[in-house]
Formats: sequence, C-alpha cells, structure tokens
Amino acid sequence: MDQESSPHEAMFLVLGYLPVYELLLMSQVCRSLRDALNNDVLPWLNILVQRPLSSRLSDHTLINITSKANGGLKTLSLINCIHITNHGLQTLVRQNPHITKLHIPGCSSITPEGVVAAVTTLCHGSNCLRTLRINGIYNLNREHLRTLASCLNNNLQLEQQPRLFYHERHRETERIIDLEACPKCYEAREVYDCPKRECECRACSFCIPRCENCGGCIASEQVEEAACSDILCLHCWLHEHPKCSFCNKPYCRQHTSWWPNSSDSTFVCRVCQENSSGYTYMDDFM
Repeated sequence: MDQESSPHEAMFLVLGYLPVYELLLMSQVCRSLRDALNNDVLPWLNILVQRPLSSRLSDHTLINITSKANGGLKTLSLINCIHITNHGLQTLVRQNPHITKLHIPGCSSITPEGVVAAVTTLCHGSNCLRTLRINGIYNLNREHLRTLASCLNNNLQLEQQPRLFYHERHRETERIIDLEACPKCYEAREVYDCPKRECECRACSFCIPRCENCGGCIASEQVEEAACSDILCLHCWLHEHPKCSFCNKPYCRQHTSWWPNSSDSTFVCRVCQENSSGYTYMDDFM
C-alpha cells in the first residue's frame, strides 16, 4: 500500500469483528491501521484465538494482547491454545474482571483447578459469567463440575439449559456450561439428548454411539461407517448422497466441504484417493 495513501474508511469499521490473528496482520499493513488498533480498545474487547495462532500463543503474548482492552475485555475464546497455563489465565481474568464469556476448549495446559480459580474470580461480586466452555480440559471430574455450577448458579439457572444434540454440537448454543456428569459413566463430558421422539436417552458419546447426521442413538447392529470414518445410522447411510464410486460410502454432513463440486453423480472419496496416490486427508489438519 502506498505510504502516502490512507485505507478506505470501511477498513476501520471491520476491525472490531476480526479474530486476533487477522488483527495482528492488519496492524502490519500500514501506519494508519497500526495506530487505529493501538489507540482504540474496541477491536480488543472480544478476543478470539484459533488456528493458526492457537498453537503458537504463550501466556506472555496473550497478556500483551489482552492488555490492549485496558481491563475491559468482555469475551475470551481460546480454541486449542495448548501453551496457555493456569498462571496466564488467572493473570488475565484478574486484569479483566468483567468477562462474561470464557471459552477455553482444548487448552490442555490449563488444569481443572485453574478453571475453578478463574471462574471463581469472574463470578465474584456482581459480575455475571454467562457462558463457559471447557471441553478438552484434562482430569475434570464431578466435584469440579459441582464447584463450577455453584459459582455460575449464583447468577444463572443451570437447570434451564437447552438440550444438546450430537449433530449440532459444533453450533453456538445458549448453554451456560458445555460439560456435565454423564448419567451412565458419571464422567465430566458433553452429554447429548436423543432427537428421536420415542427415545429419551441421555449420555455422552462414549456411552451411546450417535449418528453424525441426525444425532440419534445407534444400536450396535445398525452402525454404518462414512467415507470420513464417522459413523451413521442405517437410515442416514442409505439416504445420504453422494457415495464414493469405489467404497460405496458417503461423507457425513459434518464434512460437506469434502463433497464433490461437480454435478457428476460419481466421485471418489478422499480415503480411496489416498490409497491410490499416497495422499492422506489427515494432512489437512496438520
């Protein structure tokens, strides 16, 4: 960009909606955008860190980034930030006591005790932590969940949480906390309801296999495998299209981006392509 020119005014309007990675990139485009980001707290009030930044983020870097909010941070979403520790999280919430949304799924270096300490800090006094996402935190148990529920229940009614269905688990929900004690194994996990009208089963996916497409429970004799290795119920497997011309397996709806773009009714799934060319579709996730 020409050093003498300024960005279009619309560029400044979108800054408050960008994830952290894009904000950091924008700050390197030109002096005008860098100054705008350094002098305005609005873009830093809602922090979202995901790939590719999540695997590189440290406590020190996170504290530096969130300090731009001047203590007014409202929402914090750290997705699979494996290097963030209890110390970093606790320092952050002490500096930003008005956070209402704390999402730290897959932050495996944070312990259950670190989660409890952070939530206790954020639920102190009149502050209201509205949503908590902690799936992927290791060694959580029922006692930790009781403590977290006790903190959250000072402000909110946990018993009024909406139902959670397996095939909709990646969508944003209004649930206060994502984990609960499974009624079958009693482990702290995501617990799913069954969407079938005639069924009222509730359990984690380890206890009750569920279809990727419809979220319904699957009996062991009805399990069918999709081309993406996820499982489908027999009904969804039969009615899901398209199917691979070689293995006769469909992709599930969680992997619609892998479906063929052409109108041709025949296609080869990624697994069969891998077998024929040596390519592995897991390279997409590395």
